[in-house]
Amino acid sequence: MITEASFYLFNATQGRVHFGSVKILIPATWERNDYAKPTQEAYTKADVIVAPPYWKHGHDPYTLQYGGCGEKGKYIHFTSDFLVNNDSIGIYGPHGRLFVHEWAHLRWGVFDEYDSEKPFYISSQNQVKATRCSSDLTGIYVCEKESCTEGTCVIDQATGLLKEGCTFIHDKEQNASSSIMYMQSLSSVFEFCDSSNHNAEALNAQNRMCSYKSTWEVIMSSDDFKSDIPLTSKNSPLPPTFSLLQATDRVICLVLDFSSSMDENNRIIRMRQAVEVYLLQIVEENSYIGVVTFSEGGEVKSQIRQITSADIRKQLASDLPVATYGDRANVCMGLQLALQVIKKHDESVSGSEIILLTSGDDSSLSKCFSDVIDAGLIVHTIALGHSVSQELEQLGKMTGGLSFFVTDRQDSNSLIDVFSAIVASDGDTSHQPVQIESAAERVKGNGQIERSMLIDSTVGNDTFFVVTWLAKEPNIVLRGPRGKHFTNGEFDVNPLFRTARLQIPGIAEAGDWTYLLTNSHGLPEVLTMTVTSRAVKSDVSTITVRTHTNKDTNAYPSPMIVYAQVNQGFSPILGANVTAIIEPESGDPIILDLFDNGAGADTIKNDGVYSKYLFSFARNGRYSLKVHVQRDNQTISPYPATLWSPAMYIPGYITNGTIQMNAPRPLMNSEDTHISSGGFSRIAAGSAFTISGVPTGPYKDVFPPCKITDLDARTEEDKIVLTWTAPGDDFDQGQAARYEVRISQSSLELREEFENAVPINTSSLAPQPAGSKEMFVFKPEASANVTLIYMGIRTVDKSFLYSDLSNIAQALIIPGKGTHIAPAKYGALAVVLTTCGLLLLVASCLIVSTILWTSKKKKKVAIDEAILSHSDSALAV
Repeated sequence: MITEASFYLFNATQGRVHFGSVKILIPATWERNDYAKPTQEAYTKADVIVAPPYWKHGHDPYTLQYGGCGEKGKYIHFTSDFLVNNDSIGIYGPHGRLFVHEWAHLRWGVFDEYDSEKPFYISSQNQVKATRCSSDLTGIYVCEKESCTEGTCVIDQATGLLKEGCTFIHDKEQNASSSIMYMQSLSSVFEFCDSSNHNAEALNAQNRMCSYKSTWEVIMSSDDFKSDIPLTSKNSPLPPTFSLLQATDRVICLVLDFSSSMDENNRIIRMRQAVEVYLLQIVEENSYIGVVTFSEGGEVKSQIRQITSADIRKQLASDLPVATYGDRANVCMGLQLALQVIKKHDESVSGSEIILLTSGDDSSLSKCFSDVIDAGLIVHTIALGHSVSQELEQLGKMTGGLSFFVTDRQDSNSLIDVFSAIVASDGDTSHQPVQIESAAERVKGNGQIERSMLIDSTVGNDTFFVVTWLAKEPNIVLRGPRGKHFTNGEFDVNPLFRTARLQIPGIAEAGDWTYLLTNSHGLPEVLTMTVTSRAVKSDVSTITVRTHTNKDTNAYPSPMIVYAQVNQGFSPILGANVTAIIEPESGDPIILDLFDNGAGADTIKNDGVYSKYLFSFARNGRYSLKVHVQRDNQTISPYPATLWSPAMYIPGYITNGTIQMNAPRPLMNSEDTHISSGGFSRIAAGSAFTISGVPTGPYKDVFPPCKITDLDARTEEDKIVLTWTAPGDDFDQGQAARYEVRISQSSLELREEFENAVPINTSSLAPQPAGSKEMFVFKPEASANVTLIYMGIRTVDKSFLYSDLSNIAQALIIPGKGTHIAPAKYGALAVVLTTCGLLLLVASCLIVSTILWTSKKKKKVAIDEAILSHSDSALAV
């Protein structure tokens, strides 16, 4: 597949790029062979994954793509069934061509030029067209569903479009050479649509998301091609080379700062508590762990040991020092010592991991970068406090590791949250822990914390409740769903680490758990509760959360986007309440509610990816990120209304005048797509990011409302009804001041000369808060003719800042009433029909060419798109 794709990609990019080398990561659970060890390659970082389907019969290839135009996707997902089943070639075309289609999604952030939700549109010539690019691709309309009246395609007068049941069947042989993002399966197609043949009228995601730019324009603006020169050689490139890699059990060395800087703000206590949680609860069974500490020098506290029992975990935790030593933090000393420890375990250190935590300002950190990088180590970094060198994040990025920041706020549980997020990157969630609860609160003397949290039915194995404090052990009361109580006596208390830990025997009950923590100290105290668990059974997919921002460095006033992806396996979880907590180096955290509503920062509605713009910063420096996701008790639907960038399921072709239909696409049913859950709760930490350029004093409003991307129009009698999701005063937050709605009979005029289009009186239209559903009804000027109207909206905020123009919606005004039907007249293989509505002011006509064929003893009618039109006078053929 990839070899074929390489040559196809070379031609599609006019000799610019092809695949040079490909690394295939063999699962660690497969039989061992003489494969090389990976370095930074991991399942969670892969461009392409081969994995189970997102639902029982969901073998559609797709690209996980939820960013904006030109932004890279996350991965391409194939199922093994798709790859080994040659039957799919008739549906999607040759696999190499399909791979290039998905690669363009992934690498260059372009979108599909078809749209399953809006398969048809009305062109500026008043013709009903199939949503596609280029419009030169030929075919006919076929009614393939029982909803069609008497087997014919029906035009709905309310929309002017074909009703459900009609589909467009392409000619197998075409002359058009584009576009790969529409139908790469056609043998004539070998190019992306460019500015010369782009169909800007089509109602597809590419136009909606990329402001009507062609796919080739977006691709050529990517970093891959900004300074690239097309190859002058006409020779085909060499085939790509392939390497097979296979990971072994994880090898991890903790490298912990015990310099005097760790005495500040209770850092040493908090670090010991977090590392204990990691060693006793988080790191996976059979992993290999070592511990190194450093200040001015370094010490090996534990050589590499395999985690095979609870006793080994406890022994590793007990090896941690109780006090700091030395004044200065020499990070390179710790890294070099860790390298020695890992080499002692295995000379081949490639792919081994280091978890580096420091609070010191070591300006010489970059001196040992080359040693670590050359060894192929992955370094996860944790910056604790505000004084850590900015070089720390560079080390994490250069080695393919994660980079975290933890504030010095006392009433924060972020350090434990960060360690809980450093799990194996092999994609096997059945053995990975999930964090269910993370609570931290400053409690007044003799005060209490009482909260409830949910343990859902997908977890319950290896469940821990951990309480921490800074001065004096609190009184603990934990109550299970059936009323069973646990108190301090049942907890394993470590007075040195100031922790109390309870492991629930067997499987923890699903349901509501309530805990009461009472400060037994007369002075204020910071109390925390952390709950982790694992899958109830190895064959059960847990609900997982991953969070990140779209940038790891940003300069004010450019906005960022916060994402949280909520899944069970590959099935997106809908309807969750998602809250992001962003903590700066000092000051109060930023609280954001993330949404999966397809508006603002959220590209696709109901895909399980929740997002929000982040733009208001109080200061420069590092920021941490974590999200709290929860859902109340109810049945949840773990599937999207539409999948991310799926490959087009081709219903059939016309070959030599004969229509050949593929098998119908499998449909989801309730057994495949619903799970019953007693609610759930999750905590997930994301990587840190850095902000610069924030003004020191009050600053003027520079944040406009976000672009509306879901504008839709329909007609009701002689009126047009517009609906959309409200943007905010600042991007997708707050409440805008007003809307500017304009219409035109030319979509080009609306896009390029919006100010010259006809304005609509919106004085009665007051914007609602961001995320609300808006509706606006207006009556266009009366016309005796069939009129196609295009509409667009700009939003204005209180500072008179304007949003970008929305996507363009269209509506057809047809005087009179009734539904126009293309009737079936079966006298010959090809029949020409003329149907005219007998109206006083206008006749709306369809002139169609029909082809008749029989399939399973049912008659179907096909309509030639080229002459399917709306007209104001009768035509004769």
